[in-house]
Amino acid sequence: MLNASDRAIVKSTVPLLESGGEALTTHFYKKMLSEYPQVQPLFNPAHQASGAQPRALANGLLMYARHIDELEQLGDLLAKIINKHVALQILPEHYPIVGSCLLAAIAEVLGEEIATEEVISAWGNAYQQLADILIGAEAVIYDEKAQAQGGWRGTREFKLMDKVVESDEITSFYLKPADAGPVLDFAAGQYLGLQLHINGIEMRRNYSLSAVPGGGQYRISVKREPHGKVSNYLHDQVQVGDSLQVFTPSGEFILAASDKPLVLISGGVGITPTLAMLEAALETSRPIHFIHCARNGGVHAFREWVDNLAARHPQLKRFYCYDEDDGVSPAADAVGLLNQARLEQWLPEDRDLDAYFLGPKGFMAAMKRQLKLAGVPEKQSRYEFFGPASALE
Repeated sequence: MLNASDRAIVKSTVPLLESGGEALTTHFYKKMLSEYPQVQPLFNPAHQASGAQPRALANGLLMYARHIDELEQLGDLLAKIINKHVALQILPEHYPIVGSCLLAAIAEVLGEEIATEEVISAWGNAYQQLADILIGAEAVIYDEKAQAQGGWRGTREFKLMDKVVESDEITSFYLKPADAGPVLDFAAGQYLGLQLHINGIEMRRNYSLSAVPGGGQYRISVKREPHGKVSNYLHDQVQVGDSLQVFTPSGEFILAASDKPLVLISGGVGITPTLAMLEAALETSRPIHFIHCARNGGVHAFREWVDNLAARHPQLKRFYCYDEDDGVSPAADAVGLLNQARLEQWLPEDRDLDAYFLGPKGFMAAMKRQLKLAGVPEKQSRYEFFGPASALE
């Protein structure tokens, strides 16, 4: 528990984090990843290059400093961090590395006139408080997953049973455990962690589970990214019969039990977790509106599957919006961006609904704004980020 003096000092650094937090966290990551190469597999280089990871950490530190007196105000932020850590197998021994590099970065970026001994001490105590919270929560989840039916700790070897091309960019991978044992159940919306070694370099990635549990297997559906080392490796190198090291399913962005109308909105590869959500929701009687946006029909994955579900389930209505008409694929319901008028036309008349949306950041920012303008209660409008958590404001 932090004392009053430490809390006051940490809160006094809020203006510095508001103006220079990203510069601080960028320096932190450069320092940590160069001095401690053993933690490099835990971080996606693409997120470093784009600045997404430093921005996410800067936002997290700012939120933590602002609410150091009332950590409950952090809301879902801690849950998101904890689940990401579990999916990547962040362990207690990683925390001292992060802490030492963070304090060094504070001292080096802010300088000794601002980063006094008192400031460094207060932030050291604040970091340790946060680390203790995260380590404790993650230990509980690790234990629960290890003890559950079909569960395990660390990595488990899975075999690739099938590999199915779903669109010009997305391929599905069907995985079963090499030991032929049961697999851990999961909730619709969660993701799976993979540990890979590519050209002798360890890498870890999370991919959404794109089908409900069943058949003793997992399915992930992966988009080939133009410069994605892991996605291209999976698409080009991993073949049926190959082994992959898998971490347990994780994630707090899950389909909550409800009888309200359900709206699932996705852009691009954001469709993957909504597929499992759709399957799970069809086991109930709630009305479902499934809205998917893609650049064109060639990159639209799972269209035929969703169409078949809609034909068999009157409760399901589906709508597609393409940026462009490629002149080859089946037509979409609309061409162009999913604007306010179009979204409101496709939403249920009753706006007391549950909305889940995923996709590129700009797309999600637009959906968040448009759903609010359409009258959907903000607390019933939920979203998830692929990659580092970020703000949509």
